[in-house]
Amino acid sequence: MGGLDGVRGLAALFVVLHHCRLLAYPGFPADTGPWWASWLLYGHFAVVVFIALSGFSLAVSPARAGWRLGGVRRFARRRAWRILPPYWAALLFSLVVAWTLAPQPGQPVPTGKTVVVYGLLLQDVFGSPSPNGALWSIAVEAQLYVLFPLLLLAVRRVGATVTVGAVTVVVVAVGLLAPSVPAVGALMRLTPQFAVLFAVGVVAAAAARETSRPARQPSGRAREPWRRARQPSGPARETSRPAWGRRGAALPWLALAAAAPVAVLIAVRSPAWTIGQLFWVDLALAPAAGLLLASVARGRPAPLVRLLDTRPVRSLGSFSYSLYLVHAPIVVALDRYVAAPLAEPGTGRFLLLLALAVPVSLVFARGFAAVFELPFQRHRSGAALRAAARNRLTRQPGRPA
Repeated sequence: MGGLDGVRGLAALFVVLHHCRLLAYPGFPADTGPWWASWLLYGHFAVVVFIALSGFSLAVSPARAGWRLGGVRRFARRRAWRILPPYWAALLFSLVVAWTLAPQPGQPVPTGKTVVVYGLLLQDVFGSPSPNGALWSIAVEAQLYVLFPLLLLAVRRVGATVTVGAVTVVVVAVGLLAPSVPAVGALMRLTPQFAVLFAVGVVAAAAARETSRPARQPSGRAREPWRRARQPSGPARETSRPAWGRRGAALPWLALAAAAPVAVLIAVRSPAWTIGQLFWVDLALAPAAGLLLASVARGRPAPLVRLLDTRPVRSLGSFSYSLYLVHAPIVVALDRYVAAPLAEPGTGRFLLLLALAVPVSLVFARGFAAVFELPFQRHRSGAALRAAARNRLTRQPGRPA
């Protein structure tokens, strides 16, 4: 779907820039850098986009099939096949860098507990030294996969609006009770506001149904162009005419209107205040994230979609997951052994990190994806992957595949 890979790629690149800024201007969440780099303090918002986009991408196919998943076991197997191989490879890479070169800023050297906790995707449940500042969100993502079949069931039974409303009410209740109820406060480690963003992304996937091909006409007598097709009854009727199509032209403006109050609030308040209120800020951004994804899925605004669908941006999106997974150890190691000896904290160090860490992270992530991510996208099972590997090894030079 045009533009969505570009959104994913730019969000991953934003996180890389964010980590470069944190190392060049210490003191986070205080803004100790120049005003023109203040926007890079909010790398967390790229994860907001990732979570909403994850719900959206997973729901595109079910949205076109009456919000049916096609089997929970099949879904779980395909998600594990897609997410875990590059994640575990990135975890191993991060551990090696932390053990031999440089641990993450503010973190002790990873321990055996780190290996177990991060290997089982439980880093948001149990505390342990972090080997990679970006891996925390992958645990949240995995937990949201458990919620996904329930969201589809709820959309089928009670509709999209009630589903998102119910998830929001539960999450808001957690946020209100957390300061006074310790048992509820423990749930804040799970970043519960991301459940709302994920649900908003799922519901926004209704916009993608407008991009699907029309149903094939039955064979035999051609349907008269003036005769209206018979509409199905029941749930199928409800999912066959999404409301997004009637409001497609307004979607970009609605997304902008939803984001504007949040942007003004962030600009008026200090970064430290914003970072301290991320639970509520993330919830406030959920409508804007959903509307943005629905807008891009509908091809609007056209200039933005054309930019997102250019070859460089689309290529960046193709390995954005790998870039997100591996960049943090690279940035930290280059800062410690190259940038820090050459420049004091400040703009010079920031520019040096941009010149070094960004291209190195991009090149390394592209090679990492070629080994640990893209093959698992192209081949959906172990048997298919082994067969492709055998074909590649036995192919004779100069002979076409």
